Amino acid sequence: MLLFLCFSQSHAQDTVRYIGQTLSNVDYHHGQLHPAVGVHNIQVVRANREHPELAGGTNWTYNHAPMLAYWNNTFYLQYLSNPVGEHVPPGQTLLMTSKDGSSWSKPTIIFPPYKIPDGWKKEGRPEVAKDLYAVMHQRMGFFVAKNKRLLTLAFYGIVMGPKDYPNDGNGIGRVVREVYPDGKFGPIYFIRNNSSWDKSKSAYPFYTSSKDKGFVEACDELLANPLMIQQWVEEADRNDPLISLKKDVKAFSYYHLSDNRVVGLWKHALTTISKDEGKMWLYNPLRAPGFVNSNAKIWGQKTSDGQYVTVYNPSEFRWPLALSTSKDGLNYTNLLLVNGEITSMRYGGAYKSYGPQYVRGIEEGNGIPPDGNLWVTYSMNKEDIWISSIPVPITDEVKTHANDVFAQLPAGEELKYWNIYSPIQATAQLETIEGTKALVLRDKDRFDFAKAERVIPESKKVTVEFTIVPQQTNKGVLQIEFQDAKGTPAVRLLFDSDSLFKAKVGYRDSGIQKYEAGKQYDVRIELDRDKRMFTTFVNGQSKGNRLFFAPVASFRRVVFRTGGVRRFPDADTPTDQNYDLPNSGEQDPEAVFVIKSFKTSGTSSRVE
Repeated sequence: MLLFLCFSQSHAQDTVRYIGQTLSNVDYHHGQLHPAVGVHNIQVVRANREHPELAGGTNWTYNHAPMLAYWNNTFYLQYLSNPVGEHVPPGQTLLMTSKDGSSWSKPTIIFPPYKIPDGWKKEGRPEVAKDLYAVMHQRMGFFVAKNKRLLTLAFYGIVMGPKDYPNDGNGIGRVVREVYPDGKFGPIYFIRNNSSWDKSKSAYPFYTSSKDKGFVEACDELLANPLMIQQWVEEADRNDPLISLKKDVKAFSYYHLSDNRVVGLWKHALTTISKDEGKMWLYNPLRAPGFVNSNAKIWGQKTSDGQYVTVYNPSEFRWPLALSTSKDGLNYTNLLLVNGEITSMRYGGAYKSYGPQYVRGIEEGNGIPPDGNLWVTYSMNKEDIWISSIPVPITDEVKTHANDVFAQLPAGEELKYWNIYSPIQATAQLETIEGTKALVLRDKDRFDFAKAERVIPESKKVTVEFTIVPQQTNKGVLQIEFQDAKGTPAVRLLFDSDSLFKAKVGYRDSGIQKYEAGKQYDVRIELDRDKRMFTTFVNGQSKGNRLFFAPVASFRRVVFRTGGVRRFPDADTPTDQNYDLPNSGEQDPEAVFVIKSFKTSGTSSRVE
């Protein structure tokens, strides 16, 4: 009994666990989680079947499994794509680049559709290939070698028909090519084939045939790295000698602890630890105690401040996208929001799950962005591709009230404390308007909105002032909400498309005054939690008192949003959407709102 007790205590001590008290509420897309301050969520690919020129030139609407690297002072992002649905051929992999993580190149096809030879048969399947193409499936996208070569990789799998899968160990094989510093690419080679594949039928040569010794050296280094190769387990032969942990585990990520042990993480928050760089693992992967995570990826890494983070969907669904931090890499103590929005799924397709999902960061050795931030990429609804920049150190608090006069703030720090949700057709970003810096929300996306959110010190009584210039009166809407820490609004103001500035009062909206296009409005709102009342002033004139439409214990967030609250999907929404939304590829006329300044004041009160 004593030996068992000692083993149990030691075993528990060496297992990743969540010891915090916060849990996500799946009835809300944001899970009622406090946001990590300063997160910028930016859409980099927006699917469009009808107008491919608006989607980088492709009309394929299944876009998923993005990967990220930082090399040559550049972000590299690859993702796989199918015409309509998951595991429905043909498939291809595309790559994008960015110097700053915000502005991205158009996607370039780096691994094109692969024709399976007619007559091919797959073990265990009755079909015979005829005009069939491969489907891509990979959990690893990049490798930076010691000789500074950047490799990008993908996997060609075979799907013969319904209920067949590309990651069953009976695919074609893994391909690799080099990304050159000038943005061009080397030839495509196979680096590892499945044993069931007839190599004589390969459309690409094996990497050892390359005359570029540096490229071959980089590939050899990758093949000798157990941690990198562990990411291949799903697609590889089930007895592949290169892979140390041959278990039915998916989407491996890892990081090193301060004592050089390695923590491994997989879907379902499975975890184990290695003392020898992944050659052996101390125990079979077990579900990390306290973690809530279903069949979606979990990402873990050490952050630039020497602490640790996991990023994942903390529910049985693929929303919200959240993070948890740890000082030692084993005990995780909090749960904060990264992205709590779900864009409308415009195009139905096989196995397209709702929500921000399949998150990946930059694997150890694949580069470190100079800003020290945590960068992650993910898909939304397996349709659009997003990237998030998360400031380090990670926190959900601000200590002082806002005084954001954007024209006066240092370059690069204007949106430091702002949380941004910025789709391609509904941007929330800093712009220079008539020679003056401002936070500008633009919206021509009929299925999504722009959002800018400011966390403030927790207050029971607070005054919020902002200067805004609506650029139109007959289209679009801007909602301004005053919320508690969990995202519950007590007050909502709105610039509506009927030229009226309004406030929500109970069921109805109460008119405050008319507004004009291009005119500046200095708005001040005084909120009193105890009285459940607020007073609105416009250009110095009082517009009267009104009652909160919902009670809150305190105020901690102010949100500017060019659309209404979304509650679809929910936990009871059918799993698979097999329909397209009407006019999925069309745009609305653009509405623009220019925010010149934002200030808060009052008595901060830490409410327990």
